[in-house]
Amino acid sequence: QVQVVESGGGLVQAGGSLRLSCTVSGLTFDDYAMGWFRQSPGKEREGVSCITWFGSNTYYADFVKGRFTVSRDNAKNTLYLQMNSLEPEDMAMYYCAASSKGYCSASWKQGGLFKDWGQGTQVTVSS
Repeated sequence: QVQVVESGGGLVQAGGSLRLSCTVSGLTFDDYAMGWFRQSPGKEREGVSCITWFGSNTYYADFVKGRFTVSRDNAKNTLYLQMNSLEPEDMAMYYCAASSKGYCSASWKQGGLFKDWGQGTQVTVSS
């Protein structure tokens, strides 16, 4: 059984930083691309970042480029999202997901090919 568990969320002031982590078990972690998504109340889920199986390619939503960095440690079955210069608009539940492929599909932002999802970790940004 695949388990995806996010951690690292919390309350931070605008301009601050957080690092989210996501540990995965029950699958061969380094076979699959991984993604971060977020959802705010009343809004649709949106893709934040995607990283290929070896970490050699990363992709970001336009709204986070230059502020967030995705990385992975395949030896630890762990995915990370370093978030800097946080804005109130970044406040959301952040989800980690494992893809069914080693690459990020053209529809990754819409969740394309992602099949195993965590329960999320809340990020709150105060202004």
